Order: sequence, then C-alpha cells, then structure tokens
Amino acid sequence: MDLGQLEAYLRVAERRNFSRAAEDLGLTQPSVTARIQTLERDLGESLFERNGRGVRLTEVGESFLPHAQRVLKALHDGQDAVLSMRKLELGTLRLGAAPTISTYVLPELLKEFSSRYPGLEISVRTEYSQQIVQMVLADEVQMGLERGTTHPEVETIPLYGDEVVLVASAKDDFAARGSVSLEDVAKRRLIMFNRGSSYYALVDSALRDAGLPVSPAMELDNMEATKKMVQVGLGIAMLPRVAVAQEIARGELREIKVKKLTMPRREVALIYRRGRPLSRAARAFIELLEERYGVKALPKE
Repeated sequence: MDLGQLEAYLRVAERRNFSRAAEDLGLTQPSVTARIQTLERDLGESLFERNGRGVRLTEVGESFLPHAQRVLKALHDGQDAVLSMRKLELGTLRLGAAPTISTYVLPELLKEFSSRYPGLEISVRTEYSQQIVQMVLADEVQMGLERGTTHPEVETIPLYGDEVVLVASAKDDFAARGSVSLEDVAKRRLIMFNRGSSYYALVDSALRDAGLPVSPAMELDNMEATKKMVQVGLGIAMLPRVAVAQEIARGELREIKVKKLTMPRREVALIYRRGRPLSRAARAFIELLEERYGVKALPKE
C-alpha cells in the first residue's frame, strides 16, 4: 500500500468515475485502474462495484474511506509542516543567556528576530555562564550567549566587548569632576554587584591590581537594584556599560573616568555544541548576530 494507491482510491471514490479521477490526477485510466487493483489485492477485498454508468463503493470501500482520508491528511499536514519549517514559519529557538545579556542585549535582538520570523517560538533561559555551557552540552538549549567560556566540546564565537564603567548619580558632586583618581574612588562608598557574577570578579581583580582592594559598602544581587542605589546617591558603582547606557543617556547616571586605571572588559560570545547540527531557527538567529556584530559564526552545513 502506498500514497499513490490511496490518492487514486480517494479520487475515484469522490468522482465515482475512473476516467475523471485519472484526469484529476494527471494519469491514464489504466494506471488508475492498476493502482486500485493493487490496493484491493493488498487488502484482500473489493473496494468498488463497477456498472455501466460508473462505480460505487462497496461496503468494505465505505468502511475504509475515513481511514484513508485521515492517512492522506496526516501525510499532507506533515508535508506542510516540513515546508513551513523550511520557510521558518514553524519551529522553536531555544537560547541560554547570562543575566546582563538577557536583560540589556537580547530584547532588541529578539524584537528584530521576531519581526523577521513571526511564526517561530522563542524560549530563553537565564543562567550564569558556566550553567549555560552545561545547558548547551546537554542540548537543553541550542546555543548560548555568555562571557566566552572555552570548552573542548563547544564552539565559541566572540561577538563584542562589554566594558565596565564607573558611574555615580548625576546629582552627586563627585560626578561633576568628569575624571577622578584611585584615591578619590577609595574615599567613596562602593556598591558592588553580585559576588557570584563574573562582573564582580572583573572589578575586584582590576581594583586589586591597581592597589585598591575591594571593600564594598553595599553588595546587591540585582543589577537594576544596584543602579537604583547609585541613582539615589548611596554610593558609586562599576557596572557594565550595556547595563547603564540608557541611564547615562537620560542623565540619571554619569560616567566618571578613573585616572591610571584600565577599566575591565569582558568578551561576550556565542556558543553552541561542536559537531551538533543547528536547526534552521538557530541558523537564522546566528545570521542576525553576524549582521549585528560583523562576525562569521555559522558553521558549514
């Protein structure tokens, strides 16, 4: 039993005539007759009764009809689904992203991605970089955006550098200086973000290398809360530029240069499992990243 036999059977059942069914299918009448005969032989029953004016379904033929219709519909639905996925009208994009990236970078990227492919579903899991690597390796996500962790089973494609900047409340006299010394920084209340974050380690390392050990006056585990504390004048903070760009642009925070201090910077990268075929949705998202950051990230198919 094959698809051609079922199509011939259903068209003859609909048209009640072998010649008309053959015309609809673009086949000769003998070809349609042969397909029906083969199907009847496979089933061991006659499906049609022939008469001078055409044909009609036998009792067995009537019983078989709804099942054949469901089979053909399921096959056509499957073909439609494959075509839709090929056109990126169906499918799911599963991403893992570090908290700062998920909050301050992904929204604009996914807005553009969704406008291009409105039929695709998007799933985002926010974790720290080490957890994202494990999710990629376990196929829990198709790819991750994180701080460029290296792993032998993971492809890592650097996207952009995320610089840390010193910020203070725009109302703070400290902010009016424009640039300050390390000694000036040491005299201020320093607010630190999340000891478990890679940003904490970056800031801690940079200040220690400059001879200014970290002794935060306040430590928070939420970037937005950290910014609010700075905005109301509770202290100064060294935060990723991408997280404070809008507040600086609105004049709520002000960036301050620190003399004789190289501000820490981390590379943000795309990662995916080495050797694992990427879905069409994943490849489409990578194409967007290539456009946005001017990188070459897509593996050869």
